[in-house]
Order: sequence, then structure tokens, then C-alpha cells
Amino acid sequence: MKLNDIEDSFSSIPEDEKVIIDTMAELYAERIKHHISQKEFSERINIKQPQLAKLEMLDSVPTLVTLNRYALGLGLKLKIGLVPA
Repeated sequence: MKLNDIEDSFSSIPEDEKVIIDTMAELYAERIKHHISQKEFSERINIKQPQLAKLEMLDSVPTLVTLNRYALGLGLKLKIGLVPA
């Protein structure tokens, strides 16, 4: 796969899903920064480890409820804001 292919596939993702992807990426980075294993974190937030792996690999799009559960497991809270369109 070439860089142009990746850019093309990313540009085809709806904007609202990009926000979810970016948020999931930030949460994943926080988990790694705190040296928390997937197994430990999945137990902490009561999600099966394979399901957590799918979320982190973006094989499935997380809901806001799931993103919030993930954030809370890291001692964080999601904040949704509004900006001019």
C-alpha cells in the first residue's frame, strides 16, 4: 500500500467518524503512556480483551458510551464541544 492509498482511504471517512478515531487514538496513547496492559485495562473497564483490541485497532467504531468508559478507566472524562460549522 502506498501513501496516496492511505490518504485516499482516510479522506473517504466521514468527518464525524474522524473525531471518534482521533479520540480513540488519544485514549489509546494515554493507556500506553501509563504502562497499562490491554489485559489489565480490559478488566478495569469490564470489556473483554479481544473487544478492547478491536476498538484500539479501529476494527469497530466505538460508541460515545464506550469512549467514555475507556476515558473513565484512565481517570479522564470526555468533553464534547460545539464549534461553528
